[in-house]
Amino acid sequence: MDNVLISACLLSVACRYDGLCRDYDLKGLDKKFNLIPICPEIYGGLPTPRVPSEIVGERVLNAEGKDVTAQYEKGAREALLLAKRFNTKYAVLKAKSPSCGKGWVYDGTFSRKLTKGDGVTTALLKKHGVEVFSEDEIEKLVENNCQIVT
Repeated sequence: MDNVLISACLLSVACRYDGLCRDYDLKGLDKKFNLIPICPEIYGGLPTPRVPSEIVGERVLNAEGKDVTAQYEKGAREALLLAKRFNTKYAVLKAKSPSCGKGWVYDGTFSRKLTKGDGVTTALLKKHGVEVFSEDEIEKLVENNCQIVT
């Protein structure tokens, strides 16, 4: 079975910014792949719970105005290290997150509005050839078993 990085919060680990955990429907992902849980925010040294953060221009700022870009970048590098170590081609990451969001992230106004873009970890993984899926795309990964067309 192929290895897949997955946001630990999607596995009901209480590592979300608010410290809560939810149940997510993995749609059989855990039966087709070896899942490797990651939380880039924790890898970057941020606590749980933590002040919510959003991407503002080229930086990541929390709702109190503190620049946490360095922590997000460190967490992204750690996630990439695991992707390389476990030879993962795919990742399933938390939608809208400033770290893990794919395609859409919160716009930096802390108003719950979205803007096009990728989170810090998603961008780095994609740059290094890891195909990233959001939790909304799990079914696509499971059904297609990730036949990448290059």
